[in-house]
Amino acid sequence: MKILDKYLLKTFLITFTTVFVILFFIFILQTVWLFISELAGKDLDLILVVKFLLFSMPRIIPLVLPLSVLLASIMTFGNLAENYEFAAMKSSGISLQRAMRVLIVFIFVLSIVAFWFANNVIPYAEYKFVNFRKNIAQAKPAMAIAEGQFNDVGFYNIKVNKKSGENGNILTGVTIHEKPNNVGENKTVIKAKNGKLISNEKSSILKLVLNDGYYYQDVTPKKYEDRAKLPFVKAAFKKQIINIDLSELNKVDDDQQSISSTNGMLNVNELRYTLDSLNKNLNNEIVSFSENINQRVGIKKQPVFPKTDKKKKPLPNDILSLYTNKQKSDILKMASSNVTSNTYSIESTQKELKDKQREINKHLSALYEKFVIAFACFLMFFIGAPLGAIIRKGGLGLPIVFAVLIFITFHFINTFGKRLSQEGGMSPFLGSWMSSFILLPLAVLLTYRATNDNGLINFDAITTPISQLFQKISERFFPAQNQQ
Repeated sequence: MKILDKYLLKTFLITFTTVFVILFFIFILQTVWLFISELAGKDLDLILVVKFLLFSMPRIIPLVLPLSVLLASIMTFGNLAENYEFAAMKSSGISLQRAMRVLIVFIFVLSIVAFWFANNVIPYAEYKFVNFRKNIAQAKPAMAIAEGQFNDVGFYNIKVNKKSGENGNILTGVTIHEKPNNVGENKTVIKAKNGKLISNEKSSILKLVLNDGYYYQDVTPKKYEDRAKLPFVKAAFKKQIINIDLSELNKVDDDQQSISSTNGMLNVNELRYTLDSLNKNLNNEIVSFSENINQRVGIKKQPVFPKTDKKKKPLPNDILSLYTNKQKSDILKMASSNVTSNTYSIESTQKELKDKQREINKHLSALYEKFVIAFACFLMFFIGAPLGAIIRKGGLGLPIVFAVLIFITFHFINTFGKRLSQEGGMSPFLGSWMSSFILLPLAVLLTYRATNDNGLINFDAITTPISQLFQKISERFFPAQNQQ
């Protein structure tokens, strides 16, 4: 490796590593903020917090890596151009393509590593992350309840004055409100002097044992005038057990992948196997439903037409005229009922088929995304490197502006295409690759202009036709002034 290649590679690696660490830290903070409701006030120890962050870190790589390559490319080549190092290279007969050669090899290796990471590490981390969130209450049930405030747990709002014990499962001063019913009334309140939380990591049921308490329940009288008295039922108990379902505890409504979806936990081979099964299941259901609906409406696969007897009279156009009025009414009611039933069956089945097709589209998008992240590294390098050589600015000023604008455009188009393809608005392939296809001409244009020492925009090509147009207009309407 020549001295120039070593110098360029060293400069790029230092910039890339610095940018990657800074951006990774920023996105980690964003992840912590996104899941702050699951971390704050839950008495989590340091080990659980570290596990939570470790399992969530790999999912950040597809966002951080392309942006780091883009920003590092702009900064590296911008510094070289700003310090006239490119001018020295070109005077020595070294072109931009020759200077980029060693970095292209590095980006190629980085793309392979990014694909391997997306295919192996991210699915494993996603599986561990989802299971960690689902089992976080079972592993340490007391952390689902914070002291001195009401905590939403299952179908109850629970407040405790103090927690004690090795795992914080001994509760003192327990107040429980059942969630309001459909009418919006909260009718049941339970108060106990102390209690204990008992759980099993293999079960999603949290057992709450209460001791020495009272049970209050509002009663709604049948007579309206008696409701102003606010009657209620009160009962005392020595021991009471409440079973709380924690299966819904850690589900969070966010823009990211839901817990129930598993496409992010699969690698390429597993996705292909799953897609094959999903497509076969969808096709079998379509065939089964079509045969079923045909039988219900009286359509056979191979209709057999009976031989007509020429001696018999042909049927009239209005077949109902052969029946009495009562028979006509019964026939029409039966036909209307069959049409309504078949319409409802078709609509419900159509919704199920759309849901299954949506699930197939999600798996296809997950499959293509593993290749998109590898290509995105190449794309961002061929945008950033020539752009830095054109703008001739290094540091953290103008390069950050260009990098953020380009990456936001890439990320927005990618998210829009993925969402649209999942809903069936376009094919999953086009939705996943749309951002790359749109920005690819920009990469080609920037590389061409940087190679030919042209600016970012050729203003002469824009201003010259406009000035010529104004000159022609002036000569036509003001000929005397032009002669002078």
